[in-house]
Order: sequence, then structure tokens, then C-alpha cells
Amino acid sequence: MYDFIEGNIEKISPTHVVIENAGMGYLLSISIYTYEKIKSQKQARVFVEQTFKVENQNPVGIVLFGFSDPEEREMFRLLTSVSGVGNNTGILMLSSLDSESLSAAILNGNIGLLKSIKGIGEKTAQRIVLELRDKLGGKKIKGGATMVSPGVSDVVNEALSALLSLGYNKGAAEKALLKVSDNGKTVLTVEELIRNSLKIL
Repeated sequence: MYDFIEGNIEKISPTHVVIENAGMGYLLSISIYTYEKIKSQKQARVFVEQTFKVENQNPVGIVLFGFSDPEEREMFRLLTSVSGVGNNTGILMLSSLDSESLSAAILNGNIGLLKSIKGIGEKTAQRIVLELRDKLGGKKIKGGATMVSPGVSDVVNEALSALLSLGYNKGAAEKALLKVSDNGKTVLTVEELIRNSLKIL
């Protein structure tokens, strides 16, 4: 069982990172939040959740998920403990809303906000609130957006790449990005572009 992996960032995208440690490259799935936190670094410490890829009820491989802080990993663990929320859905939720916003939505019973995330229906949203509200009581889970420095077109291209990696149609993703950025007139972070686009896709 891994707790964290620390090493050189060999490759990074809005959905995955490769961390080199002791001559081995570890491929980890990450959220947009983690991507924003570590993308400008040469080295990083990534907190790990190890899961198994299952086919026909049999484990066929190991999958690693990486998080920039233990709080985000804890939220991932809580989300995926709920029936109907798989690992990929958990990461998508953490890419749509940061840990703090997810925690607030659950504590406040904001079903509508949870339903706005792709793959989360009303019953699943209700189940998340019902099962996690008490577990989150008294916990402070941090999170937030990180500003990025590239030009507007670079930021939009990064956001588009992330949306395509998440499985969205290119045409629909481009339209959503144009809408939330007001045709490039509004300066937003990659994270903000992706999250705002996910709300209308």
C-alpha cells in the first residue's frame, strides 16, 4: 500500500501525471485541482490511493490515483465509499468541484449542485448527502483554485485537452469553453474554465 510518492514529474496532463522515483515511473490519475497545484513544479509529493481495475468481478490490474494533499485524498475515499460512485466518478467530482466546495454541498444538502456533475443523478446525490453528511461533520477540508500564467489561448487549449480526456465531444467542449470565456474575453484559470464548462456540458 502506497501513502505517497515523491519524485520528478516526468509527464503531466490535466488527467494524469508520471512521477519518477528510484528509476521507476508511476502513472497516476489526478483531478484538475491536483493538476493546477503541481503542474508548474519539477518535483512533487503526491498522496496515493491504490485501487484495482476489475473486469467480470475479477481484479485485472492496479490503478493509482494521486492527490496534491491528504484532504483531497480523504474526500476521494469518502465519495467512493458511497454505492454508485466509482473511482472515475470520484475523480470527475473532484475535477468539477474542489474538496471544500464538495464538502459544503454535502453538509448543506445541495442536491442540485451535486446533480450538476456528469454522472451524478438525483438518487446518487441524495445518497452522497445521506451517507457522508455525518462523516464530514466537524471536518475542515481545504481546496481552491490556483491562478495560471499562460495566455488566454494556452489556457483554453489546456482546458479543451482536459475535457477531451474526460470523454467529451470536441465540438461540444469547444462551444462550452467559448461560452464560459465569453469568446476569450474573460480571463479564467484552466480549472475555472473546466469546472464552468462541466456545468453546461
